[in-house]
Amino acid sequence: MSDSIQPVSQFKSKSGLKRIFSAVFYSIDGFRAAWKNEHAFRQELLLVAPGVIAAFFLPVSTLEKISLIAVLLLVLIVELLNSAIEAVVDRVSLDSNPLSKNAKDYGSAAVMLCLLLAGLTWILILLPLLR
Repeated sequence: MSDSIQPVSQFKSKSGLKRIFSAVFYSIDGFRAAWKNEHAFRQELLLVAPGVIAAFFLPVSTLEKISLIAVLLLVLIVELLNSAIEAVVDRVSLDSNPLSKNAKDYGSAAVMLCLLLAGLTWILILLPLLR
């Protein structure tokens, strides 16, 4: 193994409380940018918010409530990651490229799988209540 010095980005933050404080504001900026620029994120958030609220009032166990909420939040997490992938691909080049298409399609497929998981989780947990 080489003892060479690894380059560090000049944008890499410092450690300690200042880093944590900065990270909170970067996260808020990320949510604002997603709300402003990502139509799919807005649509999913408008479905997730009432779903999270409804989960608290459903007559299911605490573990089931956590599961219902977790899969909804997972949809938003995967959508944010998909948006990040798309932004990086577009930043690199707006030219049509099969690898760029693959990257975007993989992210989209991940969101779809997450939506299917959320739907299936809600159906399986709520189905006994409908009988």
